[in-house]
Amino acid sequence: MNITKKEIDSLNALVTVEIKKEDYSDKVKDILNNYKKTANIPGFRKGHVPMGMIQKQYGKAVLIDEVNKLLQDSLHKYLVDEKLEVLGNPLPKNDAEINWDANDFAFEFELGLAPQFEVDVKGNKAITHYKIVADDTMIDNQITSIRKQFGKLISKKVVEDDDEITGVFNSEEKEINKETTISLDIIKGKKQQKSLLGAKVGDVVVLKTKGLFADDHQNQTYLGVSHDDAHGLDIEVKFEIKEVNQRELAAMNQDLFDKIFGKDAVSNEEEFRAKIKEDAEKQFVQHSDQKLMDDAVESLIGNTKFDLPNAFLQRWIMNTGENPMTEEEAKAEYEKSEKGLRYQLIEGKIFSENDLQVTFDELKDYTKNMIRFQMAQYGQSNPSDEEMDGIVARIMSNQDEVKRINDQLKSQKLLQFIKENAKLKTKEITYDKFVKEAYS
Repeated sequence: MNITKKEIDSLNALVTVEIKKEDYSDKVKDILNNYKKTANIPGFRKGHVPMGMIQKQYGKAVLIDEVNKLLQDSLHKYLVDEKLEVLGNPLPKNDAEINWDANDFAFEFELGLAPQFEVDVKGNKAITHYKIVADDTMIDNQITSIRKQFGKLISKKVVEDDDEITGVFNSEEKEINKETTISLDIIKGKKQQKSLLGAKVGDVVVLKTKGLFADDHQNQTYLGVSHDDAHGLDIEVKFEIKEVNQRELAAMNQDLFDKIFGKDAVSNEEEFRAKIKEDAEKQFVQHSDQKLMDDAVESLIGNTKFDLPNAFLQRWIMNTGENPMTEEEAKAEYEKSEKGLRYQLIEGKIFSENDLQVTFDELKDYTKNMIRFQMAQYGQSNPSDEEMDGIVARIMSNQDEVKRINDQLKSQKLLQFIKENAKLKTKEITYDKFVKEAYS
C-alpha cells in the first residue's frame, strides 16, 4: 500500500491511496473459506460447495467490502500520523471510475485543509464589559413585591387600583375555561383596566385579548391557551370575578428579614436593602458575562482574518447531507454556517495555544460542586462522600451529560481568558438601561 499527498494550494490537497492485491488477498481468501464451510447451496452438502461457485457468488462483494475497510482505516491513520488538520471529511474524487475487476486500485480524495492564522484577542477596539447595578427604583420595587408576597390579604367587593382579582376566563371559540389570579397592574391598556376598575364580585367583564398583557406568552399562563394560540391571540373573553383582594404590605421588621434571608442575617432596613441589591447584582453577572462573550465572539471573528477552502466545503455539504442538495442550496447552507466554522477554528486555537483544555479532575470537581448546590436547594446540605461519589459516577457514565458539563466548563475557561486578555472597557449601568442598550 502507498499513500501520497499532492498540495493544490495551502487550503486544498489531493491524497491518493494505492492498494495492491497483496494488501487484501489473504483477508478475502479467509472470508471466502469461511463462507465455503457454512454456505447452504441446493445440490451440495454443507462444506462441500466448490470454491469457484463461492467465488462467483460472493467474491466481488467480499473484495469490495474488505478493500473499503482497508481504505478507510489506512486513510484515517495517515491523516492522524501526518497531523493533517482537515475541515469536513475527505471527499472521494474518482470512486465512480474504480474498476473492481482489476487487482490493484488507486483511490483519490480531496482534502480541505485548516488555515494557518494568528488569533488577535485584543483587537483595535475595546469591548464594553457591562457592570449592571440595581438602582434605588429596582430595589424599591423588589421590596414592595416581597412585602406584598408576605403581606396579609384583605377581602373586598369592588376592584380598585393595585388589587388582586381571582376569576375565570371563558371563551367558547377557543375553549378557554381557566381560573386564575391577576393583579390589575399587569393588564395593559387604559380601556382594559377601566373595564375592571369598579367591577364587583360576581360581575362578568368582557375583555379583548389583543394587547391584554405586555407579552403574548402571558396568554398561556393566564388564559390557558397553547403556545401557538398565545401569539397574536385576538378574541373576546369573558372574565367572571370570583374574589377581589387587597394585599396589606408586610411590616419592615425582623420577622420579614428572617423569612427572606434567614435568622439574624439582616437586622435593619439598611442591611435589608443592601442584601437585596447584592443578590440582584449577583444575578446580573450572568447577563453581563453572556453579553461580553457575544461581543467577544464578534470581535474575534472580525479581527482574525484567514481564508477557508470555500469551494471544497460547499462540495462537502452538497455530497454529505442527509438529503441531496443542488450547488445553490449547498452554497446557501455554507454561507449560513461559515461564521460558526470560523469561530470554531478560532476557539480551538485559543484553547490549544493557551492550555485551556478541561481535565478529567476538573470535570469531576465541577460536577460535585454542581450536585452540592442542587442538593442544598432541597435542604440536603451535608451529603456523605459515598453518596456524592455514587451520584458523580452515574452522571459521568452518561456521555450526553459529560459533554454538556464539559461545554459549560470550556465556556467558563474561555470567558475568564477573555476577561484577562481582551481589551475591555467597564461601563456601569442599570438593568433597564442595559437591556435597551445591549439588545436594542
